[in-house]
Amino acid sequence: MAAIDYQGATSQRRRFWMFMRNGFLGLVAIAGLLLLADWGYDRYANVYIDDARITADVISVSSRVSGWVTKLHVGEGDKISAGQTLVSVDARDAQLQLSELDSRLSAIEAERARAITEKKMIDRQTRSAQSVRRSQVQAAKAALAGRKSDLDLARTDFERARTLLNRKVVSRQRWEERRNEFRKSEQAFEQAQAQVAAATAALIQATADREQLLVLDRQLTMLSHREAEVSAQRQRQLLNLRDRIITSPVDGVVDKTFVNPSEFVTAGQRLLMVHDPKKVWVSANIKETDVRHIKIGSPVTVGVDAYPNKIFEGKISKIGNAATSEFALLPTPNPSGNFTKIVQRIRIRVDLDEKSELLRPGMMVEVNVGIDDR
Repeated sequence: MAAIDYQGATSQRRRFWMFMRNGFLGLVAIAGLLLLADWGYDRYANVYIDDARITADVISVSSRVSGWVTKLHVGEGDKISAGQTLVSVDARDAQLQLSELDSRLSAIEAERARAITEKKMIDRQTRSAQSVRRSQVQAAKAALAGRKSDLDLARTDFERARTLLNRKVVSRQRWEERRNEFRKSEQAFEQAQAQVAAATAALIQATADREQLLVLDRQLTMLSHREAEVSAQRQRQLLNLRDRIITSPVDGVVDKTFVNPSEFVTAGQRLLMVHDPKKVWVSANIKETDVRHIKIGSPVTVGVDAYPNKIFEGKISKIGNAATSEFALLPTPNPSGNFTKIVQRIRIRVDLDEKSELLRPGMMVEVNVGIDDR
């Protein structure tokens, strides 16, 4: 009788556990169906993009001059600020050339000062000499006019004495005295003419001496042009000197360095790469068949593979105007006539609401865009 009771209890427990197992499997199946339905609805009501990554404006910092790297002030991963010194290039030769140009400018300034002083001195000398010569010309002309009056008077007296001599009115001695006075007046007049000519020539010479001022003016003009040329060379050299201190263009972090101290770099050579962590976005390639479901401003949720428990939100800010295949380096012709249709991708940009330093360019992400009409 006891054995029969034990077998019955065992059968009841077995049925109970089978019921529990079947109920659990049923619940699991129902949960699986619900999850499958939720996944299917999510796929139906959202555009899911797994071809997406974090993107930023990664700036290649290059050198504008050639030279030896004297110091690398930052390393990979360092935070930097705009204007911070990144790399120093040897500037000794550039500094010496700048000093040489400064010396040339000083020499030009000294030469200009000498020319200005000489001009002032010549101006004073020639102005006074010209004034004196002009006065001498006026005095010589006045003396010439007096000598002309004396000559006319002596000629008249001589002609009168000769007439009277022919009439036997005056003696021959008187006539000779008048002749001598006439000849003396002629000589004095000729001498006065010579003095006028000499004074005029001296005035011309004094005027010609003032032409030296024009020569000095041209020298000063030439010095001004030389100064402008050397000043431009100095500005270029100063720019060359400043370019040997390479600074950061943005606030950000150093992604990669390509040089070490004591290496020789050439103009245009890439030295390091930086980016601003506050200016990152998501670049995604959406199927062309899904483009009709999205628009600029559509809300987006972004999951980052590196942080599976964190969700970022954002909005679509740009939608590409051409498929990514149009920018491929290798063309895709179809000379054989065999054609396989492939769904093309359109690039979109998603601006994130939260700009976190956790997001680094190149990280893979998954983008989910809600469809408004579903």
